[in-house]
Amino acid sequence: MLPCTLYEALATLPDPRDRHGCIHPLPAIMGLVALALLMGRKSLKSIARFGRQHQAPLAHALGFRRGKTPSASTLSRTLRRVDAQQLENALSRWIRARIDLDSIEQISLDGKTLRGSRDGDVPGQHLVAAYAPAVEAVLAQIRVDSKTNEHKAALERLGILPLKGKVVVGDAMFCQRDLAEQVVGAGGEYLLVVKDNQPGLEIDIRAGFAFEETARGIAAAIPP
Repeated sequence: MLPCTLYEALATLPDPRDRHGCIHPLPAIMGLVALALLMGRKSLKSIARFGRQHQAPLAHALGFRRGKTPSASTLSRTLRRVDAQQLENALSRWIRARIDLDSIEQISLDGKTLRGSRDGDVPGQHLVAAYAPAVEAVLAQIRVDSKTNEHKAALERLGILPLKGKVVVGDAMFCQRDLAEQVVGAGGEYLLVVKDNQPGLEIDIRAGFAFEETARGIAAAIPP
């Protein structure tokens, strides 16, 4: 996979808007949002203000044909229509094209609720990510809806990642037979936490270690 710029990755997003009446190109809008976020602007108003502050030179550099960046309301209407998963996939392709996946030995699975995403009775957005600590990068991420649990989402994300020679690490939520089978089947290994939610498995593991310790003690007691 050839490396590409962040702007080029964002430019691959399908435009969900009606072509008629569109003033601002979608790649230019996404480029403005990405640049402003990297500069610490975290709200739509501050992103729009960032565009106005840098005026026509920035607008033309990003591809705004009229030399003017969009307002906060235009940003809001556009971003609400962008498919979140398509955006995640584009960002994942950009990241994976810029790192050496063969050098990564560990992939950590984790689920988090986005801070500030809860709105009244509407629950916060929950995400499951496959993170590579060695390069401090999220390789793939997916939103978990109310009908899907974390380990099912992890199965989907792991399905697009090369796992051969890698160790997949996760907490008790991901300690599931089908996930372990997928990792092993792809040539990887796993290190998953077992807690009280799977008492039978915990008992088996403890018994296995106890047997191994006993066997070593017996072997050491036998004269050569």
